[in-house]
Amino acid sequence: MLPFSEARLPARLAFGSTGGIERRTEVAMLASGYETRATPWANGRRRYALAAALHSLDDAAALLAFFEARRGRLQGFRLTDFADHRSCAPSAAPGPLDQPLGTGDGATTVFALAKTYGAGAEAYVRPIAKPMDGSVRAAAAGVELVAGTDFAADPTTGLVTFAHPPAAGAPVTAGFLFDTPVRFDTDRIEMALESFDTARITATPLIEVRV
Repeated sequence: MLPFSEARLPARLAFGSTGGIERRTEVAMLASGYETRATPWANGRRRYALAAALHSLDDAAALLAFFEARRGRLQGFRLTDFADHRSCAPSAAPGPLDQPLGTGDGATTVFALAKTYGAGAEAYVRPIAKPMDGSVRAAAAGVELVAGTDFAADPTTGLVTFAHPPAAGAPVTAGFLFDTPVRFDTDRIEMALESFDTARITATPLIEVRV
């Protein structure tokens, strides 16, 4: 059994869900009243909850089937977080200049997708390992390249491989859509039949996984 499946949770099963980012910060209070703060996590971790809701029996069956196929918490899968699944603003279309991936050196051909939050020295760079297939647009030195000819993007790893290494000093950028890798954070789903054709599924937690 593979630890991660490239299957995507159907969007209709995630409507009404809630989610957010968590970080782990260790705070130590000093005798002077000052405190020190540190974190063992380089990256934040996202948590979601599929809301308790009424579903048609068909959708309830689809969710139960998806849960069974993942073996509960065992196998990770893809989730589209519609609040944060673009390299650009939520209302915009991804463009090849959206996110910096690095700078060419005339030899390197493989760059990893990433999304930057904030600016300057305090910016956080989030690795993107699960881009949506066919959504990646890339550029070198501000010139858009042709997907499939000038570069190839692996939707299972987020690695972009260029046919020719970008020139030394050339900014390498990309725009894309992406999923968040998650798993169920429970080994149990409960369903209550509300009528002959509807069922209520209890709230179901999901948690981001590192891949």
